[in-house]
Amino acid sequence: MHTTIVHVYVKPESVDAFVAATEKNHRASVQEPENRRFDVLQDAADATKFILYEAYATAAGAVAHKETAHYLQWRETVAEMMAKPRQGIAHQGLFPVA
Repeated sequence: MHTTIVHVYVKPESVDAFVAATEKNHRASVQEPENRRFDVLQDAADATKFILYEAYATAAGAVAHKETAHYLQWRETVAEMMAKPRQGIAHQGLFPVA
């Protein structure tokens, strides 16, 4: 399984709009054939910090996600909401076995 943990820092005035845009992306992403998880986490102590946990059956599935219309729309929509560039770190998922 191919996973990516994305650290996102949002401008305080953009939190609600970011959550709305990200929910839309989440709902479409979990419908992708290779998607196994797409979790959106908000820091309990700092509402401007988020983690996106994305799991795909294969690395190719993760690449295909970044070519979908819903991802491209999300990326464009949230670009100006970022307090700093988001950072995605790829991981190899060991357990559970996909």
